[in-house]
Amino acid sequence: MSTPLPDTMTEIQITEYGDPGVLQPRQVRTPHPGHGEVLIKVAAAGVNRPDALQRAGHYPIPPGANPTPGLEVAGTVVALGDGVDSHAMGDAVCALTNGGGYAEYCVVPAGQALPVPANMTLLQAAAIPETFFTVWANLFQLGRAAPGDIALIHGGTSGIGTTALMLCREFGLRAFATAGSPAKCAAIRELGGEAIDYRQEAFADVVLARTHGHGADIILDIMGASYFERNMAALAMDGRLLLVGFLGGSTADQVNLASIMHKRAIITGSAMRPRTSQEKAAIAATLHERVWPVLAQGRCRPLIHQVYPLEQAAEAHRALERSEHVGKIMLAIEQG
Repeated sequence: MSTPLPDTMTEIQITEYGDPGVLQPRQVRTPHPGHGEVLIKVAAAGVNRPDALQRAGHYPIPPGANPTPGLEVAGTVVALGDGVDSHAMGDAVCALTNGGGYAEYCVVPAGQALPVPANMTLLQAAAIPETFFTVWANLFQLGRAAPGDIALIHGGTSGIGTTALMLCREFGLRAFATAGSPAKCAAIRELGGEAIDYRQEAFADVVLARTHGHGADIILDIMGASYFERNMAALAMDGRLLLVGFLGGSTADQVNLASIMHKRAIITGSAMRPRTSQEKAAIAATLHERVWPVLAQGRCRPLIHQVYPLEQAAEAHRALERSEHVGKIMLAIEQG
């Protein structure tokens, strides 16, 4: 079942690995959904750090994934694959993709598409999936976050960081967050977090001092190796260190294993893209139950820093890599 679709569409391709200039619009055949999939006419797509890493050649895509960048979209369902009964033609949805979001049309597994929360625009909804799936799976599932826990969020004004801060406030966690400027620290405080300017202060010392030596029960870390020892210093007894990025390197040399044993620390992490569609659908179902009612009431809505037209994806990546943003950078797709 489908509506008439154009034979071709515009998508942004990675023409070779390199700087943002390698992102170029190309005309390609419009895809069609397979079994268990839906086709979305894309209104907006999120720009995320994994997109930039993939573009630079540092984020290999899983087998079978779409090589076109773009891990989250929102738009309208315009075609249904066989076996799909969870969505209908014309539904407004947002979705975690398996790649392919920088395009006019995108195929996604039906279980990864969720209804647009009440009273939200498609642009707002497109800023939800990648960061909300990632934060929920790590902070609340792997990290077992609970009311009263103390969290430390690195990169507090990134898409991941702002999402984590809003969810910490919503679900009763005390949250510290790092940033590199007074303006970004002010943004963290507006989101209910306790800001630490990592250029001026040692974050482990600040967390320990403000918690009277307890430390952080959970640390959500986008940096990796360069923060490892300091994260261990900041971690509470029985604390959980959750790795979701490696901007500071992926290999930590001369790790003090004794500190891990002493604190009974759990060190784990995950990437969203390698998960199976079934695993992603399970996270989607939990978000729909726990977070969608909150979004519908106007809380925890994603912060959007800047919006670029699809054809200016390279400029969007340049903005992402300048790291001046608070919240999400987005692409808006105009179609005839």
